Amino acid sequence: MARNLLWVVVLVLCLVWTLEASEGDSDPLYKSCVDQCQKTGCVGDTCFHQCKFFSADGKAVDGPWYMQEPLYLRWKQWDCQSDCQYECMMTREEERKRDGEKPTKYFGKWPLKHVYGIQEPVSVALSALDLAIQFHGWVSYFILVYYHLPLQLNRKTYYEYNGLLHIYAIIVMNALFWSGVCHSRDVDLTKRLDYSSATVLAGYTLVLAVIRSFSIHDQSAKVMVTAPVLALVATHIIYLNFYNLDEGLHRKVIYGIGGVELVMWGLWAALTSHPSKWKLRAFFVSSILTMCLRMLDFPPYKGYVDAHALWRTAGIPLSYLWWSFIRDDAVFRTTVLLKKAK
Repeated sequence: MARNLLWVVVLVLCLVWTLEASEGDSDPLYKSCVDQCQKTGCVGDTCFHQCKFFSADGKAVDGPWYMQEPLYLRWKQWDCQSDCQYECMMTREEERKRDGEKPTKYFGKWPLKHVYGIQEPVSVALSALDLAIQFHGWVSYFILVYYHLPLQLNRKTYYEYNGLLHIYAIIVMNALFWSGVCHSRDVDLTKRLDYSSATVLAGYTLVLAVIRSFSIHDQSAKVMVTAPVLALVATHIIYLNFYNLDEGLHRKVIYGIGGVELVMWGLWAALTSHPSKWKLRAFFVSSILTMCLRMLDFPPYKGYVDAHALWRTAGIPLSYLWWSFIRDDAVFRTTVLLKKAK
């Protein structure tokens, strides 16, 4: 009991632990740099051709810069303003480093170096790797339940949570895909897709945790569990997409749902006699530590590795452990149900 209380205290401490940083985009030198860049198309020796266009006779085309860019550039969101903001940010950070000042945030985010136009290359790579691990876990689970374990006469599996796990696999891979896209280019559209996908994943995993932890089989009971979570998820997604794309609120909702989910898994891990309960307990403890990593906030190491990248790194072995437990659970439940059938 004391050990379980300790983990709850750790979880609460992680949930309230956030570090503040000043906003670099309010720096007068940064703002002056961006304004000058949008007029001249250059930051020092670096110039951007999309900031200024010329007619056939060599004269500058009149009109604001945002109306002068080619359609394909505007569609990709690689525009004059974005390039100016990035170059001014990196230039200003170099100046701050020479002056012995600490890095600061710009528009709520730490300055990260781009690679071939990708805003957060390390996080993108880790999201892709995590997606690959999830896909591998799903395929290995699929092969196990349909080719290695006995099936019913109607070719359905004995494992009663089979359908829920297939839906989970699709949802989690979709969330990781949009997370990678958003880390590649953070604009309103990709952010909305990322936040919406993450909210669906958080809500669904909570439903899955409740149904599996309490061994719920009755359909009406499943509806009672799903309905309030579905209402919360739908309300949050509608709010983000049609009212206010509030990143702070989104974090609170995700942390809140994740905290309740961890309580469900923690209670089951503490009380169950499951043969693979050690994996469930390891998953529970690792999830708490991973959530703590997600709430860290520090300047990126070498301009590439930030707290989010560390969180993504920790999530990769967690994904492997999750599917390992699910395979064991499928074997366990199938064996139990076969004995009951005899």
